[in-house]
Amino acid sequence: MNIKSEGTFPQSLIPFDRNENDQENCIRVIGTGSIGGKAQGLVFLNDLLLSRFQTADFQQITVGIPNLTVIATDVFDAFMAENDLYGIANSNSPDDRIAQAFQNADLPFNVLGDLKSLINQIYTPLAIRSSSLLEDATYEPFAGIYATKMIPNHQHDSGTRFQKLTEAIKFVYASTYFNNAKSFRKATNHDHSDEKMAVIIQDVVGSRHSLRFYPELSGVTRSYNFYPVGRAQQEDGVVNLALGLGKTIVDGGVSWTYSPAYPKIGPPFGSVEELLKGSQKEYWAINMGTPLVYDPIQETEYLIQENLTTAEKDGSLRHLCSTYDLQSNRLTIGMGNPGPRALTFAPLLTLKEIPLNDLIKSFLAACEEELQNPVEIEFAMTFNPHSLGLLQVRSMVVASDIVKVTDEDLIDENALVASENVLGNGLIDDIQDVVYVIPHKFELENTRQIADELEKINDSLIDKGRSYLLIVFGRLGSSDPWLGIPANWGQISGARVIVETFQEGFKVEMSQGSHFFHNMTSLGVSYISVPASGKHQLDWDWLALQEEIQTTQFVRHVRLIAPLYVKIDGRSGRGAILKSREEND
Repeated sequence: MNIKSEGTFPQSLIPFDRNENDQENCIRVIGTGSIGGKAQGLVFLNDLLLSRFQTADFQQITVGIPNLTVIATDVFDAFMAENDLYGIANSNSPDDRIAQAFQNADLPFNVLGDLKSLINQIYTPLAIRSSSLLEDATYEPFAGIYATKMIPNHQHDSGTRFQKLTEAIKFVYASTYFNNAKSFRKATNHDHSDEKMAVIIQDVVGSRHSLRFYPELSGVTRSYNFYPVGRAQQEDGVVNLALGLGKTIVDGGVSWTYSPAYPKIGPPFGSVEELLKGSQKEYWAINMGTPLVYDPIQETEYLIQENLTTAEKDGSLRHLCSTYDLQSNRLTIGMGNPGPRALTFAPLLTLKEIPLNDLIKSFLAACEEELQNPVEIEFAMTFNPHSLGLLQVRSMVVASDIVKVTDEDLIDENALVASENVLGNGLIDDIQDVVYVIPHKFELENTRQIADELEKINDSLIDKGRSYLLIVFGRLGSSDPWLGIPANWGQISGARVIVETFQEGFKVEMSQGSHFFHNMTSLGVSYISVPASGKHQLDWDWLALQEEIQTTQFVRHVRLIAPLYVKIDGRSGRGAILKSREEND
């Protein structure tokens, strides 16, 4: 059966008409300003569907852009001016105070009728998404910097639904001025006045299961893989899959990673036991019951986390899991036998019950051809009937400068660190500051405090105009503090090179599908991964001898006499940080 466009839109935007009740046939716009970067990406995807995928055959899969309405940036301008919000917005006030001030403000009167009409047409959960002027630009992507708020939108009373919608819109507006966003703009040399916020009001892809609403499958795919494994090549791309809302992936949580060229080859777990321990156990859903607490300035106000037992009761694992057989110590595809479930996505990737992987490859190729650049695509899917919603497309930055890291570089006695697992490309020879987590003090229960300490040192270095090398343990930027340090971009925005290393007994896979990862690659931040048991190790003893500028409870900042010499070869995935260029020359 041919792919059909779900809610096919014309290739032009249509002004919202509160007297029209045909939300399924257009991308509608409230206001007359810009629709922002994220919305422009959705328009691109829609046009691509219309021109390239009407006749493709992918066996009963319906593909489309979830219905959406965009509030243009002129509404944001009016909201800010009419409520005199620029003072607190540009102040150093904490995020919750800024958010509360925005909640106390009124949306422009001329859009209230449109929003009331819109909410009277929709009774399913909505995602209220940021779409700023700067968002999703190729070299300054701002991915995940601003808020998305999901609301259940299931109340019988339209007045309550309208209130929740306006609260969510004002929360997204407020996130324009949260400290993380301000720090990111500062790090990318943008004045706060450069930014304006459009807002996307969009149907959430998913199904209702009792008091939960979520997609059975969420994914992020990239046409370029910075860390290929085995036979896979960088140009083969990479896919991250997860059960539930895509928050798991984009926040750097546990997901299933594979190359679309070799879908049967999963993450490099060393054993079945390791896979059972290290694969996804929890997922995000929208809470369709009574909210745990009324908190309009909290992004996760209507979100809940559940486990695989709940998902199995919901009937959501049919196409996603394998089952552990204790007697054979093996995994069997599907749910035919009782036993612990593991999210391997083998029914889709190994048995090919649904041609999802072929569809992903087709989309990647089409988007890459149209944009003339490697791309990243976010999507979500429900089954029975099979329906896939495209949620976002962005260009990726893949450097092309030729830098060669030799075997001698990797074993050079002058190397602070070397690795055959790096991201980025180029030479850096002006870093004299090193900020690192003190090895013997690192414990997972302290990762939130470590993030706070990194932020203070980062802010101090940014004020002085000094970029630095950052060395951490675990997965930096993950929202799960048990996978690494849950720092956001604002907290480490001055880092020009990042080294992630691991301790014995603590191993997590790098996440390529996260917003954090996308920003890092697009901004040209070099990244080096150093396994704890790898053949190339950090010279901790040398670092300990360097001039100390500051030491907090868990973090140390040192300044070197001579700049480091960083060599990153993006083609081979090799990199080395030499203690000085002179010694190397």
